[in-house]
Amino acid sequence: MKRISILLLVIMAAMLLLAGCTKKKGSGNIPVKVNEVAHSIFYAPQYVAYELGYFEEEGLDVSIETGFGADKTMTALLSGNADIGFMGSESTIYAYAEGASDYAVNFAQLTQRAGNFLVSRTNEKDFDWNSLRGKSVLGGRPGGMPEMILEYILKQKGIDPNEEVEIVQNIDFGLTSGAFSGGQADYTVEFEPGATALEDEGVGYVVASLGVESGYVPYTAYSAKKSYIEKNPDIIKKFKKAIERGLEYVAAHSSKDIAKVIAPQFAETDVDTICKIVDRYKSQDTWKRTTEFTEEAFDLLQDILISSGELKEKVPYSDLVQN
Repeated sequence: MKRISILLLVIMAAMLLLAGCTKKKGSGNIPVKVNEVAHSIFYAPQYVAYELGYFEEEGLDVSIETGFGADKTMTALLSGNADIGFMGSESTIYAYAEGASDYAVNFAQLTQRAGNFLVSRTNEKDFDWNSLRGKSVLGGRPGGMPEMILEYILKQKGIDPNEEVEIVQNIDFGLTSGAFSGGQADYTVEFEPGATALEDEGVGYVVASLGVESGYVPYTAYSAKKSYIEKNPDIIKKFKKAIERGLEYVAAHSSKDIAKVIAPQFAETDVDTICKIVDRYKSQDTWKRTTEFTEEAFDLLQDILISSGELKEKVPYSDLVQN
C-alpha cells in the first residue's frame, strides 16, 4: 500500500509540474512549439490568445511548454526542440555575441515593464530602497533580466549592488518563493502569482514593483532562429497577429474579464486572486499595445546589459530584431 501511495504522489507531482505546459490538438493546423521562460499571469495576453482560439483561427496548432529560465528556453530554441522562444531578449543578444551562426531573432515584444516585485518579510508601508543596505535579497540568475533589473534599480538609487546588498543568485528560477517561505533572506524578487502567494501565506509583503521603478524596458519578447523565420514567414506573421489580438483584448477589457479567460491556465489559483494580479499588472501599463520592438527599446536593453557587465559592446538592432 505504501508503494502505491508513493506512486500516486509521484504521478500527482508530475501533473503539477506539467501544469505550466499547455497543449491543444488542432484539426489540420500547422503545429508550432513555443517554449516560455515561465508560466506567469505576467504573460496574460499570450494566454488570452490561446484560450480564445486566436492561434487556431490563424491556422496554427500552438503548444506551449515552460522552460523555467531564459537559458533553458534558449537551449530549447537553438536545439530545435522549440520553434519559438518567449523570454528576455538578453538571451538573443548573448547568443549572437558568442558567435552563433543560426542565431535567434526577436520578432515580437509582449511586455514593456519588468514583471517582478520586491517582497519583504515585514509590512513596510513607507518602503525606502535604502532599507536594502546590509540586507540579503533572493535575486535571479546572473545575466538574467530579473537580476539585472534589480541591480539597475539599486544603482539608480545610489546603492552598490555588489558591496552594500547581499544578492543570492544560486537558487533555481521558480524556487525562490519556497526558499523565502522557508526562512532564507530578508527580501525576495518574485513574479506573480508567487508574490501574491507569499502575501496570502502571511510570510511576505509586496513593498515595491520593479516594473514601476525601472520604467519602460523591453522585458520579454518572442524570437525564432533566423533560418526558421526565413523558411516560415507566414507562420511568424500568423503568430504575431494572434498575439496582437491578445494585446488588444487585454487593453480593451477589464481585469475581471481577463482573469476569467485565462483562469484555465492557472487552475491552482482562484479567479479573484488572478483578477487581483491582472489588475496589478494592468495598472502599471505592463503590456505593449502592439508587438513592435523599437530600436530605442533595444538600445536601452543593451545599456542595461553593459551597465551590469554582461555585455562588452552593442550588437546590431537590424540583425536581432525583425518587426
